[in-house]
Formats: sequence, structure tokens, C-alpha cells
Amino acid sequence: MPAERVCAVIPAAGRGTRLGLGIPKIMVEIADGVTVWHVLHERLRPLVEHIHVVMSPEGEGPFRALAAGRIESGAVSVSVQGRPTGMGGAIFGAAPHWDAHGTILVVWGDQAGLSPVTAGRVVEAHEKGLTIPLVPMPDPYVEYELDDDGTLLRVRQSREGDECRPGGLSDVGVFCLSTEGLHEAWTRYLDEAAPGARTGEVNFLPFLPYLSRERGWPLTVVPVTDPDEARGVNTADDLAFARRAHQRWAR
Repeated sequence: MPAERVCAVIPAAGRGTRLGLGIPKIMVEIADGVTVWHVLHERLRPLVEHIHVVMSPEGEGPFRALAAGRIESGAVSVSVQGRPTGMGGAIFGAAPHWDAHGTILVVWGDQAGLSPVTAGRVVEAHEKGLTIPLVPMPDPYVEYELDDDGTLLRVRQSREGDECRPGGLSDVGVFCLSTEGLHEAWTRYLDEAAPGARTGEVNFLPFLPYLSRERGWPLTVVPVTDPDEARGVNTADDLAFARRAHQRWAR
């Protein structure tokens, strides 16, 4: 997949309330002068033509200051999600910034543990449809259920009250999707999607089995062996872990 056809989309409009730092998680420092944004930019820059970041209204200004040079060069763009309606709303609200590309690489804005090897393998493996790196987890927070033919049947989400099974497959916050027909599929999905039982949001993750099961999109799974890659920066413990991991990478 030629890099010029890929746009990275980073939904980062979350407030990071569990961290209690008062700044978007993408701007949290994991080393002196090194934020989650710097790590993600370093991982994604060799793989994509453009990076688009979706921020909250209060986070937009500080992020624009942080990434000013990249924004000025045109390599990075920013949009605002006015209301916190979920990741799907952030991604598809930013469609004017990515729909001219053949592929989008969606990366959660707190995935400080994403390895460059995994990101590269996903882009390289993607041909059409949907490509997701998955890793078995002892106690998954999110679990992907596939049938023997490789169709994605369901995504269980603990935050919506689903029970995830020990040893189940989880994502690492990275999703590669072809853009042809994608916005139309999302619009149709909204017509029938049920809001999450606890969040009340129309979540992005159940959209993925809809694409695979209902729309017949081919699914490519990229196996990941290190469960640490699935760990976002959500809590103080996660942040401490990310800082220790970054120190190991730096060495």
C-alpha cells in the first residue's frame, strides 16, 4: 500500500478525566519534553501522507501550539469535535480531511505503547476492507469474536457491561479501513445502531463487525504478541507504565 494513499486519523477529543491532569491525553508527557503526540507522530510519519487530529474545543489551541511546525508545513491538520459523541462521531466528523485518501489508519490518541513494527505491518497488510491488529489478553477490556471463516461477529465492551472472556482477542487502538463506501456504511449503520447500554453513545467498535458481517467487508487480522501494546494511557498507573516503557525504548 503506497504511503501517499494513507491518512492517519487520531481521535483525541477525550478529556482524560481519570488522569486528573486537566489536559488532553495526547498532550501528556511521558518523558521530559516528550508527549504521547510526539510518540504517535514518530510512529506514523513514515507510513502515511498526512495526519489528522480531532481535538476538543478546549484542547484545540494547546495542541495547535504543540504541533505548530507540523501544522504549518501541511503534514498535520486539526479539527474540533464540539460535543463528546464518541469515537465514531470524531472520525466521521473529520471525513472532509481524509475522504480523498484511499485508506485511513485510525489510531486512538492515547496509544503510547504502539510499536512501529505493528503500525508498519498493519499498513503493509492492508489491501481493502478492514485490517486490525489483535492480541490475546489475559483479561481483555474489549474482546473481538470471530467465526472460523474470519468474519468479525461481535466486539464485546466491558464499559458497556459486556463480559469479556479471559484469553480473548483485543485491539491495540489501531484500525485500518478503506475509504471507498465507508461514509455511506457509517450513515446506514447509524440508522439501526443501538446506543451503548452504559455510555449512551453509538460506539465505533460495533461498527467494525457491522462492516464485516453485514456489509461483507474483507477482514485482515494482523497478529500481535505483546499485550502491552493494547495499553492506552487512561489512569495514573497506565501513565507510569508508559513512562517506564519509553525509558526502555530510549535506551
